[in-house]
Amino acid sequence: MHSFRAIVLLVALLAAVVLARPAPTKTTEATKTLGKRSFKVPRSLNPKIKRKDGAAAMRKAMRKFGFKHRAAAAAAATPAANTTGGTENGEVAANPEENEALFLSPVKVGGQTMNLDFDSGSSDLWVFSTQLSKQAIGAHAAFDSTKSKSFQAMDGASFLITYGDGSGAAGTVGLDTVDIGGATVTKQAIEMATAVSQSFVQDTNTDGLVGLAFSKINTVKPQQQKTFFDNIMNDLEQPVFTADLTNDTTGTYEFGKIDNTKFKGELTYTAVNSSQGFWQFPSKSFMVDGQKMENTVGSDAIADTGTSLLMVDDNVAKAYYAKVKGAVNDPQAGGFVYPCDAAMPDIAVAVGDYMANIPGDQVTFAPVDDAGTMCFGGVQGNQGADLQIFGDTMFKAQFVAFNGGNQSLGMAPKN
Repeated sequence: MHSFRAIVLLVALLAAVVLARPAPTKTTEATKTLGKRSFKVPRSLNPKIKRKDGAAAMRKAMRKFGFKHRAAAAAAATPAANTTGGTENGEVAANPEENEALFLSPVKVGGQTMNLDFDSGSSDLWVFSTQLSKQAIGAHAAFDSTKSKSFQAMDGASFLITYGDGSGAAGTVGLDTVDIGGATVTKQAIEMATAVSQSFVQDTNTDGLVGLAFSKINTVKPQQQKTFFDNIMNDLEQPVFTADLTNDTTGTYEFGKIDNTKFKGELTYTAVNSSQGFWQFPSKSFMVDGQKMENTVGSDAIADTGTSLLMVDDNVAKAYYAKVKGAVNDPQAGGFVYPCDAAMPDIAVAVGDYMANIPGDQVTFAPVDDAGTMCFGGVQGNQGADLQIFGDTMFKAQFVAFNGGNQSLGMAPKN
């Protein structure tokens, strides 16, 4: 679908760096040091946050999935630099990046600490590397394979990940020890960027991503590699990871265990369709202030921890904001805005047969002006795309369990 954009990005990236020619590469079995355990990865507020930018959050999601009306493709930067360390069953602070575009966690790669985004909407573990230019690295931590005693090169392996607007990253691949919250995989595929687009260079709080979607959309060639979750799943107490994300405060990702104290009642499970590599499910209805309505467009949806907003079919967004006094779809602001003192109704979206409710007082994303008179909604339309993206706006109201064992999502209202 994005083959032309991928070609454009590849040409741009190759202008910055020549990637190794792919040669037959044997998949190396990752080894784990878990022993049927569970572990938590906490996240906390980034002190650098100034003011959230709804338009930027919207552009980010559209860029990621190739939605219409996205920003122009970012220019590729030249080749990269980095840094630091981990322990079993430890806890790792995760900080929301400015404007809550990302929630970051320190992850140790070959003993070097990097701030990575946990992203259930992608499947690559890629990092800034010292193979990039100093200009591209800037304030980023960059992984230096020469400083890791456990690093193993994967001769001929490369990766190229592209997003909807043609932005992305490319580079080489190796195996190294990855430690997340004390859980360690000793032969995890690490994708080391030798070229990145300008949008990632400017995103100085993020040193890379930990993809938590299904391994079938991993971009390593000639042989796809497993995600961190796939590598450790069978060694966990339960084959799950959970997202307990909160609004501007500490939240937690937990692997291997479901904490029943975090939600009300029982989890309702929905089977996911992993054929496209996402945690994807049907969403055929919605509710506004308790009134249930059919979603006449009815695009499938995915659960994505790497997106800040709840991006629904356009008809759903219009129906919701029709109930908000003073709400308008403002192209200059980048989406639906409304008076910050407006009474906001609840909205619920279908996750299979389960209705995931978001209280009205949790819908607002951010003010759009210094005076705080108009606000940008955390619910926005997907601009005619054929996919709905249920991001952090939903996760802050719902406890979510990602079950890799039977490929399902469990949800319940948070305590």
